[in-house]
Amino acid sequence: MNITRVNTDELNAVLKINIEKADYEKTVAEQLKGYRQKASIPGFRPGKVPDSIIKRRFRVPVMVDEVNKLLSQKLSEYLVDEKLHILGEPLPNEELQQKINWETDENFEFDFDIALAPKVNLDLSKNDVFPYYQISASEEAIDKQVEMAKTQLGENVPDEVVKENSTVRGDFVQLDEKGEPVENGIQPKSVAVAIDLIKNEEIKNSFIGKKKDDVVVFDPVVAFENRHEIKHLLNIEKEEAEVLNSNFSYTITEVLKFEEASLDEELFKKLYGEETDVKTVEDFRNRIRTEIEANLVYSSNQKFAVDTRDKLLADSNLQLPENFLKRWLVAINKELAVEQIEKEFDDFLVDLRWQLIKDTIIKENEIKVIPEEAHAFATEMARAQYNQYGIYDIPQEQLDSFAKMILEKEEEKERIYKRLYEDKVVKAVKDKVTLQETPVSQEDFNQMMQ
Repeated sequence: MNITRVNTDELNAVLKINIEKADYEKTVAEQLKGYRQKASIPGFRPGKVPDSIIKRRFRVPVMVDEVNKLLSQKLSEYLVDEKLHILGEPLPNEELQQKINWETDENFEFDFDIALAPKVNLDLSKNDVFPYYQISASEEAIDKQVEMAKTQLGENVPDEVVKENSTVRGDFVQLDEKGEPVENGIQPKSVAVAIDLIKNEEIKNSFIGKKKDDVVVFDPVVAFENRHEIKHLLNIEKEEAEVLNSNFSYTITEVLKFEEASLDEELFKKLYGEETDVKTVEDFRNRIRTEIEANLVYSSNQKFAVDTRDKLLADSNLQLPENFLKRWLVAINKELAVEQIEKEFDDFLVDLRWQLIKDTIIKENEIKVIPEEAHAFATEMARAQYNQYGIYDIPQEQLDSFAKMILEKEEEKERIYKRLYEDKVVKAVKDKVTLQETPVSQEDFNQMMQ
């Protein structure tokens, strides 16, 4: 067997692979011998089938299989031994590849096109200046977080009179056309109704000013304009809710008003745990400021990552074997229309160039991501999800369990590792270049990103 390479230009080459009879003959003969021992052919006892019949029936498919195995094996070994960084996979050369007659040919020649990855030269140093934005938390953003905490930890307390923003609790009784209770009718007890969620203004106004033990008569379907909601409100079946057309009396048993939580140590302990060092409103606002700005560092780094990507793509100006890559994409995506591949091709080239740049930085800086780092990242993902719902004091074992569950999903795991590698690539660039640090307000940064 012999493999030769001819570079047609810096990005394209042709591999010529010659496989001779001596390369496969022995293996094919051994396999045919095995077929002879096992073959069950009418008129012959097992193991007594003449060689001529075995060869006529099985030699070509066995030879084709062995030649293809040799071809795949030796091609892979050649690419590794020659340290060739190729793009995509080898494709048959449409001009040089001769038609093969498997019945008569004994020696075979295969011609493959390969695409060579361009060399990436970055040569980053402190002479390279990259912008980096330091974002400060706005007072408005801090105010919003304070109000959110007060709302999330607030509670309903008894009140005297129903107002537009009240919640009432009471007992429903279904009425007939004469306004009398329906025998064995719908009668759910202690049902909460938020006044501001009532759609019908007339019914909403009929509640305003009412007190405990007052009765309001109304049609729930008209009030809420949503039969699915009525199903839950009256605790009835879907089919029953779909045909309901009836007034109900609603006896108010409790009037409630919502009171926001006070900004005191009790609230701070609920948010951050009993041992928290947050004692005053000023401590609380400073804690929120720190948390917001910690999250804004993520935004700064995201902006830096995007700017870095764009700058390195522009500076490297990588040329790619576009004709080969189009052929390869068509070959591996037979279910996609050529028009769709053409439409998405420019984006594909950008992603491929960036991947080549990242691979170079990873190799030059010996970047690795270990399982412990992936687990730590998944833990922070879990913590962020809890924080979105105002839950801050989460036991570590609960976070670890959530992180493990995230990493058990192969797609999520791959996404996390990809993200960690990209973060380390950007950090490697950050460490090599000079950062032009620019203070910017949260509002100005948001405007910039728009």
